[in-house]
Amino acid sequence: MSSALVAPSLIPSGGLPRRAFVEQIMGLPMSIHLRGPRVRGEAVERAVEQAFAELRADDDMFSLWKTDSPVSRIRDGRDTLADAHPRIHEVANLCDIARRRTVGSFSAWLPEADGEIRFDPTGLVKGWSVEQAFRGLVERLRDLGDYDVMINAGGDIAVHSDRIDTPPWSIAVEDPRDRDRVLARMELRTGAVATSGTAARGRHITDPLTGAAVNHLLSATVVGPRLSWADVYATAAFVKGPAALGWLALIPDHAGILVGHDGRVTTVKAGPGVTPTAPAA
Repeated sequence: MSSALVAPSLIPSGGLPRRAFVEQIMGLPMSIHLRGPRVRGEAVERAVEQAFAELRADDDMFSLWKTDSPVSRIRDGRDTLADAHPRIHEVANLCDIARRRTVGSFSAWLPEADGEIRFDPTGLVKGWSVEQAFRGLVERLRDLGDYDVMINAGGDIAVHSDRIDTPPWSIAVEDPRDRDRVLARMELRTGAVATSGTAARGRHITDPLTGAAVNHLLSATVVGPRLSWADVYATAAFVKGPAALGWLALIPDHAGILVGHDGRVTTVKAGPGVTPTAPAA
């Protein structure tokens, strides 16, 4: 449900070798970027491939486009959520927590065109799945040395830095009115950035409380420690619109950037380790 409004900028890696790996998964480009001494070694390649394999497995399980996926079977009544795989139960439980944390602005139970309310965890699945694969990759790479790692999942980004001789990752937030223009920049060593909006996919985000597509903002970006929650909070902020300001300000260790239809940019407090700069002129 997030739009591709966040992109990593190219920055020096402290003289260390860099390498990027890209695959198309969940219908979007997913890229993994590494900084470290042996990024071209076979052990690193195997570690990255395992991360991609985990993402593909989650796509097979949760996809709404694959008619025989376990979640598709739950949605059309062939199977029940009670008998689902443990990973589906975990996601369903997280979606329930997200609904409570967002006061109903995020939900896995959404109305369809026919008026039926069906299980749709996709708003949480991508961020959660990417975070799971990313954390596993970071742990595997630690057995091989000290590496900095970034994953970019169609514009939603998680970064981690084990090295002390490299600069932070520099992340640029695109302007939803002109996607060639940078709206703001921030520096992160470890953390996540997610954006929801209409620039990439049009009006596709639904308010679970009303069943209507929302268009109160042009975009909502959230920065925080974990991609799964940054993604959820960005979606909820977009649904809430200007009312998200007070709500976001109460979430510890998260920052927000909201862009209104009049072009006004509002930044909500930055958490520890997050350094957003002023919007571009």
